[in-house]
Amino acid sequence: MNQKILTYLSIILGIIFIVGAVVYWIVPAGSLPSFMPGFIEGSTKIHFKHGLGSGILGLTLFAYAWFRSGKK
Repeated sequence: MNQKILTYLSIILGIIFIVGAVVYWIVPAGSLPSFMPGFIEGSTKIHFKHGLGSGILGLTLFAYAWFRSGKK
């Protein structure tokens, strides 16, 4: 039972991190929500590295869920 919960949790977190990566790549730093790292008031800079890190983490969580849900 705990295996399924961990798999579903990693899928949900993977989706959140992928969405975060897209937000970092599309929205300038001055328009980011203030709770996100990289928020700089009035800045027009795009945080590519933040988005790349978030995207890699999201894909890693998807890979983890995929391997955990495979046949034993």
